Amino acid sequence: MKRIVILASGSGTLAQAIFDADFSTVQAEVVALICDKPGAQVLDRAEARHIESYTIPMLADRAIWNSELESLIAALRPDLVVSAGFMRILPEAITSRFKIINSHPALLPLFPGAHAVRDAMAAGATETGTTIHWVDAGVDTGEVIAQEKVEILPDDTEESLHERIKILERGLIVATIRKVLATLEISHV
Repeated sequence: MKRIVILASGSGTLAQAIFDADFSTVQAEVVALICDKPGAQVLDRAEARHIESYTIPMLADRAIWNSELESLIAALRPDLVVSAGFMRILPEAITSRFKIINSHPALLPLFPGAHAVRDAMAAGATETGTTIHWVDAGVDTGEVIAQEKVEILPDDTEESLHERIKILERGLIVATIRKVLATLEISHV
């Protein structure tokens, strides 16, 4: 079986879509969740699905945190790591070692970073969307794998637009995981 490890920081709605998905057609399963926020709702979601979870709170010394995260990911032997609302920039040591994808609430390369929905609205964009991309050491700069567009409506608020993006994002991340895993060889023994 191919092994999926999820990285998440918050409420876990995107992670939940992945937890609920059936990856049997690509012979894969979610084996673990890694979270950087003690008490995050995503930890409860993982527990409810009997998915092993680990918490690595951010440390004052980022180099030590990076090393702890890299060691844990390596110990879990993932074929694919999925960043599902993990609000940390990963160092090159991790992004070059593991196959990692991320979901971002904009049509990259437009509006990278943590405030993509707000930035799209502030720029007067008429559409935005969601992007699934490979993670590299930059901020949302990895190669785009898949995108879906969302029209920005005249009465949209940042919250309403983000909710509509999240609906698309959940389906796109699951479909993209299946697509990526179908092409990957199992990397662990």
